[in-house]
Amino acid sequence: MTVDRILPSDEAHELLDLVTELADRELAPRAADFESRAEFPREVLRTLGRSGLLGLPYPQEYGGAEQPYEVYLQALEILASRWLAVAEAVSVHTLSCYPTAAYGTEQQRKLLPEMIGGELLGAYCLSEPQGGSDAASLTTRAVRDGEHYAVTGTKAWITHATSADFYNVFCRTGGPGAGGVSCLLAPAGTAGIEPQLPERTMGLRSSPVAQIVFDSARVPADRLIGEEGAGFRIAMAALDSGRLGIAACAVGLAQGALDYALAYAREREQFGRRIIDFQGLGFLLADMATQVAAARALTLAAARLRDAGRPYRVEAAKAKLFATDMAMRVTTDAVQVLGGAGYVADHPVERFFREAKVLQIVEGTNQIQRMVIARSFTH
Repeated sequence: MTVDRILPSDEAHELLDLVTELADRELAPRAADFESRAEFPREVLRTLGRSGLLGLPYPQEYGGAEQPYEVYLQALEILASRWLAVAEAVSVHTLSCYPTAAYGTEQQRKLLPEMIGGELLGAYCLSEPQGGSDAASLTTRAVRDGEHYAVTGTKAWITHATSADFYNVFCRTGGPGAGGVSCLLAPAGTAGIEPQLPERTMGLRSSPVAQIVFDSARVPADRLIGEEGAGFRIAMAALDSGRLGIAACAVGLAQGALDYALAYAREREQFGRRIIDFQGLGFLLADMATQVAAARALTLAAARLRDAGRPYRVEAAKAKLFATDMAMRVTTDAVQVLGGAGYVADHPVERFFREAKVLQIVEGTNQIQRMVIARSFTH
């Protein structure tokens, strides 16, 4: 199904044509194989980085493409429609570059060309085993010791935990609450940083997540992002953008499911007719297409606010909430369109269905998004 896109420039049209070409050539043929083996496609990420697709929203002076977020999210959507794990990896890596790009010192920003170019892959270490949604209560502690911080604690559900070259580590350098949290940019090879075995997940198996144990890991003090106590503010600012990335991933996944269901319904015959010609199925597909279009519009509207420099936190929460709930419904309906065939791994809609669930959880559960939206009513 062709998506009719209105883009801000000819350059953006050419960019998305490149993304589509790369996604068809490098992603779509490999997704099922890598998922079956639970293998992270590190070389695919390097290819995207060398093609300039890991730094789309970042300034050209750091090697980025300086594209509007509106364009970046549509590129992410195209990637997700072919292979969600890769799109999610791009979104997480983009999120991981944000603290350094937005709050880093001049010296720290010298790392950005390699980060944005994909030679250095990032991870975002915020959640903990006992504190996923309640990030202000994190317990990982960093104690200043001369020219280093000694970091001790455990992070959980970390994407790229076993593959990353650098970690944004949100840790407690002060007292309780949000004001005691700081952000350290830790090299992955630091002694005392110990990624654990990957979790056995329901979906996104080619993008493994794991806990990371910090056992008195000594991180140079000049790797502090911003000042002490600024970590929670940095984390929340990054997540506002990250939630738009996840919303775009959800739209792409749902579009991929819709495209596959449409193609199947046009070919499958029952009672002497194509099943797409039965009104009951046609209406189901019509609802799916409408939901995808609505989620795309909501996500891009939030992105345009961000591009205009206007507040967009609540709109990002709305987009993440609606788009990921939509992806769960649409992938469920895609399985239904295929009937029994949709329940077996021979067709990708079974995988799409499993993958959709995690999008309602990552970057703040959808219950957290409802809290963000509801609280905005009282201000």
